[in-house]
Amino acid sequence: MGLLDGKVCAITGAGGGIGRAHALLFAQQGAKVVVNDLGGARDGSGSGSETMAAKVVAEIEAAGGQAVANYDDVSDRAGAENIVKSAISAFGQLDVLVNNAGILRDTIFHKMSWSDWSDVLDVHLNGSFNMSRAVAGHFREQNSGAFVHMTSTSGLIGNFGQANYMAAKLGIVGLSRGIALDMSRFNVRSNCIAPFAFTRMIESIPAATEAEKQRVERLAQMTPAKIAPLAVYLGSEAASGVSGQVLAVRNNEVFLFNQPRPIRVIHRSDGWTPQKLAEQFKGAFGPSLTPLERSGDVFAWDPI
Repeated sequence: MGLLDGKVCAITGAGGGIGRAHALLFAQQGAKVVVNDLGGARDGSGSGSETMAAKVVAEIEAAGGQAVANYDDVSDRAGAENIVKSAISAFGQLDVLVNNAGILRDTIFHKMSWSDWSDVLDVHLNGSFNMSRAVAGHFREQNSGAFVHMTSTSGLIGNFGQANYMAAKLGIVGLSRGIALDMSRFNVRSNCIAPFAFTRMIESIPAATEAEKQRVERLAQMTPAKIAPLAVYLGSEAASGVSGQVLAVRNNEVFLFNQPRPIRVIHRSDGWTPQKLAEQFKGAFGPSLTPLERSGDVFAWDPI
């Protein structure tokens, strides 16, 4: 008996890396899987290669599972709707959506082009919205469902050369929590995972210094298969009551992230002026200001 027996799951960007690992374990745990992948390159260029998704479907079927391939583009609303239609047509229902599809266009901010910005947001953030919106009506009608979205510590904490990716991934956290709040009345859950895993996406992280190279080497030890168990759990009924949360997986570690809440307050009965703020702001807030750190600064120890 698997945690997902009788469930149907759609996984975007499932032709390789983390998405493929999700698809294989979801199927192993009893789910019927729609394996979506546009077949493009890491930066989003190119499309139409059906090999990646088809190979994952073949792997699932060879292991005795059920799956169908889909090649639509999540950044296109009609494409997102087609992915949902693929699930309904093939399996008659849809119970879990994993928003995993993504691209990278890393560049330092003052050199970032409009297309670098908009293309990354279109796939990550707009794609996650398009898919979630296409699924929401079905989840509402059946009074059940689970969303699992992929965020990133680049968005939660920070990284060089990834302002577009950071904005998209932090936006997904807000999207997920909004869905969790709005759809809880329909027994629908929505959560985020920030995955640490070495994939073709990670290979593009700038590594000019020795410390950066060592960080990438540490990431290389963390395989996509380490992420999938948490995604399966969050998609299953075993996670009932868990919604609106942000988690991370780093090799054998699972983290629960806090979310923004007030930590300090200053008050003047006579109100504030710029001069008064200049006098008091740093003394009151300075020790509590969030450092300008990157993900690697916060997760600085070797993966366990």
